[in-house]
Amino acid sequence: MNSRDSGIIFNIQHYCIHDGPGIRTNVFFKGCPLRCAWCANPESNEVRSQLMYLADKCVGCLSCIPKCSRHAISAAENGKVRTDRKLCDGCGECVSACLPQAREIMGKRMTVDEVYKEVSMDQLFYAETGGVTLTGGEVLSQPEFAAAILRKCRDNRIHTAVETCGYASWEAVQTVMEYVDLVLYDIKHMDSGEHKRGTGVGNEKILDNLCRISNELNIPVIARTPMLPGYNDSEGNMRAMGQFLTERVPTCREVNLLPYHKLGEGKREQLEYEESQFHTYVPSEQEMETLRQFVREYGLNVK
Repeated sequence: MNSRDSGIIFNIQHYCIHDGPGIRTNVFFKGCPLRCAWCANPESNEVRSQLMYLADKCVGCLSCIPKCSRHAISAAENGKVRTDRKLCDGCGECVSACLPQAREIMGKRMTVDEVYKEVSMDQLFYAETGGVTLTGGEVLSQPEFAAAILRKCRDNRIHTAVETCGYASWEAVQTVMEYVDLVLYDIKHMDSGEHKRGTGVGNEKILDNLCRISNELNIPVIARTPMLPGYNDSEGNMRAMGQFLTERVPTCREVNLLPYHKLGEGKREQLEYEESQFHTYVPSEQEMETLRQFVREYGLNVK
């Protein structure tokens, strides 16, 4: 089965209202080329199935250890277990042995028809404005699979949206955008050096792809920015974004400013990652309103 027929999905959420117009069904893709220090979905980074370990549920029975054919699991000093992530391939052999359900696999291979079958169950709720939104992770990490899903949705008159960080080849972008009605485009920082510090990559390709999507493909764009106090919430950065969108992205008329939240921290623990060195706080409503006002001055609708 080739990459057009199937791919790795880690979640499908129904009745979503914040990722495009109307009522949406969100399909979450595995895989992302960025490594954002604040990532809310670290379980989406790899294009493969991954083990999530819920230590609070573990009773230290050690039943999972003999089930692991790769010998990746061992007893921990705290009476529980640890997993060598370099050895674990996410096969899930240990999950069935864990009666307290402290172990689960995130991500499974699905076909285009399997994804569409679940999406189409919500079609009655879409009315005139709703539809499907592909998100992640990063949709462009599996471009042929994403394009096949989008094409099937569009063929069945379902509105299509994609949320993307835009870090991909133009060929991959074109493959996916052929069947997209709306793009939700992530902008982390306008300064390339700061962007690399926070995500691992510069922003030149990201901003170039955004301009081409708007100017060459003429697809409506909603810009989205996670607001991270101490990182990208300066007046200078907000004004640079407002000016860039106004002058170079003609199909963008709306900006979503998304306040930082801490949901990703618990997921990092479940993946047994080292503690993140990125520290910030949830911005107040007053701080968010100040940031919104900076961008509104450029004639953009800010939410």
